[in-house]
Amino acid sequence: MPFLSIRGAKLYYEDSGGPGEPVLFSHGLLWDSHLFSRQVEALKGRYRCICYDHRGQGHSEAPEDGKPIDLRTVYEDAVSVIQALRLAPCHFVGLSMGGFVGLRVAARHPELLSSLVLLDTSAAAELPSNLPRFRLLSAVTHWLGLGPVVDRIMHIYFGPTFMNDPARRAEREALRRQLASNPRAVWRAMDGVIHRRSVEGELHRITTPTLILVGEEDAVTLPEMADRLHERISGSRLLRLPHGGHMSNLEQPEAVNAAISSFLDEVSGAQLQAV
Repeated sequence: MPFLSIRGAKLYYEDSGGPGEPVLFSHGLLWDSHLFSRQVEALKGRYRCICYDHRGQGHSEAPEDGKPIDLRTVYEDAVSVIQALRLAPCHFVGLSMGGFVGLRVAARHPELLSSLVLLDTSAAAELPSNLPRFRLLSAVTHWLGLGPVVDRIMHIYFGPTFMNDPARRAEREALRRQLASNPRAVWRAMDGVIHRRSVEGELHRITTPTLILVGEEDAVTLPEMADRLHERISGSRLLRLPHGGHMSNLEQPEAVNAAISSFLDEVSGAQLQAV
C-alpha cells in the first residue's frame, strides 16, 4: 500500500493518476479515504483524484505517544501531503473534519489551493451543548470501542430520510459495520475534533473559490453554520441538499457529484481563460 512519511507518521493515500488537475479529498471523523469513492469514480476521468487517511484513522499510523491528535496537527499533515505529492495548486474537497482542515489550509496557505469544496462543516469550535455527549462517546470508545455506541453515532451522522428508507437497509448495515470496525485508538482523533479551536476569525482571509454544501437534515454541523461560512467567505456559493444529513455525500451522492463536478469544471475553465 502507498504511504507518505509525514512528520513522524505514515499516511496512507490513493492516487488515481492521470494528467487532470489534482483534487485532494479529506475525509470525516471515523471514516477513511474510501468515504469519497463515489466522488472519485465520477471525477477520475477528468481529474487526478487523491484521497488520504488522517493520522490515526484508516490505514494511517498514529504517533506512539498515545495523546489526542489535535486539528492543528491534522491540518499541518494536509499541507505536507500537498507539498510531498507536488499537488499545488490543487482543488480541495473536505467533509466535516476534512472541511475543518480545508478551511485552515485555505486561510493560511492560499497558494496551495485552486478551489475549496466544503461539505457539512463549520469554522466554529464545538457547540458547548454538544460537548458532554461527544466527550462521553469518546470515553466509551477509548475503553470499549465503538461497538456500544455505533447505533447512536449512526443516528447522529445520518439524516432521518436515509435512516428510515427501507430500500437502503443493506447500505446502512454496511456503513454501520465500517464504523464499528474502527479501533479503540480512534478516540485520539475524536478528542482532537471535539476540542478544536474556532477559525471563524480567519475566514476573511479566504479568497479561494469556494463551494459550500450542507444537508438540510444535518444535526452535527447545522445548516445555519453553512450559512455563516457563506456570509464570511467572500464570493462563496452555498447549496443546501434536501433530505441529506451530515454524511451528505453518502446520502445524496448523485446531487453531491453533480454539484462538485459543475463547480470544478467552472473554476478550471475560468482559470484557463485567465492564463
